Amino acid sequence: MPRVVVKPEVCIGCHLCEVWCVVAHSRSKNILKAFLHETPRPVPRVVVEENLPFTLPVHCRHCTEPSCVEACISGALYRDPLTGRVEHDAGRCVGCYSCVMACPYGAVVIDEVNRKVARCDLCKEMGEPACVKQCPNRALVYQDSFTS
Repeated sequence: MPRVVVKPEVCIGCHLCEVWCVVAHSRSKNILKAFLHETPRPVPRVVVEENLPFTLPVHCRHCTEPSCVEACISGALYRDPLTGRVEHDAGRCVGCYSCVMACPYGAVVIDEVNRKVARCDLCKEMGEPACVKQCPNRALVYQDSFTS
């Protein structure tokens, strides 16, 4: 299964991955409308951690044995048997945040407005994740690569 792989040695900490993630998950799919006019604004599913001079985008790794799925008390998180992706059914999420605590990568994001969680869905409707497509330094690559 293809996953987003980070090359931290070329990440410049521009946060464009976060910006384009918001746009990809917005209703309008327009950068200006997504940031200026949509409420609530979608939360980015990738977060750039900074400890300058080092920066690292953190996102869901779609683990083969996801601890977030095991921790989910409502069944809102599940592993799709066909694609291998860890999926999130926001309608079933009760906002307990046990998945946030269980994820060893810190990749499950709290959506404070909706009191639920958000996590990378690999922009499945787009074919290629928006963060990968828009990264100016190619610090994010969508490929079959690692297992976790």
